[in-house]
Amino acid sequence: MNLVPAKIPTRRAIADRMLQSGGQRDDFVVFESDIGYSTYSYLFGDAYPKRYFNMGIAELGTMAAAAGMAAEGRPTVVCGYGVFLTMRALEAVRSFVCYPHLNVKIFSSHGGVTAAIDGVTHQATEDIAFMTTLPGMTVLVPCDSASARAAFDLCLGFVGPAFVRLMRDPLFELYPEGTEFRIGGSHTPRKGKDLTIAGYGDMVFQALEAADRLEQEGIQAEVLDLYSIKPWDQKSLRESIQRTGALLIAENHQRRNGLGYELAAWCMKEGISLPFAQIGLDDTFAESGSYPLTLEKFGMDPASIVSSARKLIAEK
Repeated sequence: MNLVPAKIPTRRAIADRMLQSGGQRDDFVVFESDIGYSTYSYLFGDAYPKRYFNMGIAELGTMAAAAGMAAEGRPTVVCGYGVFLTMRALEAVRSFVCYPHLNVKIFSSHGGVTAAIDGVTHQATEDIAFMTTLPGMTVLVPCDSASARAAFDLCLGFVGPAFVRLMRDPLFELYPEGTEFRIGGSHTPRKGKDLTIAGYGDMVFQALEAADRLEQEGIQAEVLDLYSIKPWDQKSLRESIQRTGALLIAENHQRRNGLGYELAAWCMKEGISLPFAQIGLDDTFAESGSYPLTLEKFGMDPASIVSSARKLIAEK
């Protein structure tokens, strides 16, 4: 599948949309913790300084302050790095945002090992587990610029907590501008009949490359982009695995308590029996290095997906 290299990462696409939206509506405010030049939230701050709050290197306090603003009735955006927003500030997200169901939108950069070069301290590989566990939290993971801009619009379009996982670096552009996205939706960028590869974010591209390689072996893999993690698209997954009869989950996250665990539990509950496997970190931290080599070392690259797919096909 021919993909267009991206010029900007999803964290920049979100910031651009935030800036654009700031001129269209004056009700929302933005909080960040002294890394606005990394998340690009500074663009909004430069344009609308009275609606932009840099709280310093204090994510817990930033989240608490954002909750206080939201409690006064204003839609509130928080930008930052995933490891700090989902762990350092987790208590505030749980007790001050989700429990009172406040209108706080968390845009979280450096998801998974897309921040490979920054090392383990900046690789958010447990964030999906934390955020999907919180009652009332909506979780989205865009893979490209169009889906990132759509994620911003979706989040500002409803009242309640939301978490959006973003990437450090640009990868590819997949969806044309104007593609429809929805809470609880998914897309199928590649159809197939032999197995389903379900993923989100950067792993959609790893899955698509793996599908290209599998096609050379006569295996037709279907790739499902579950950009909405919570809620997720049960209808599309059911239809896909009914066609293919095998399911491989590819996620840049710990296998434990990630999307794979969710889908495995759902299959058991629904009485669906089929060959099943997970791609992801296997109870380990990653390392600092280049993104492609880090994926390769920890079994999350296209070659690893191909290997797992072959095994699933053999089990059918």
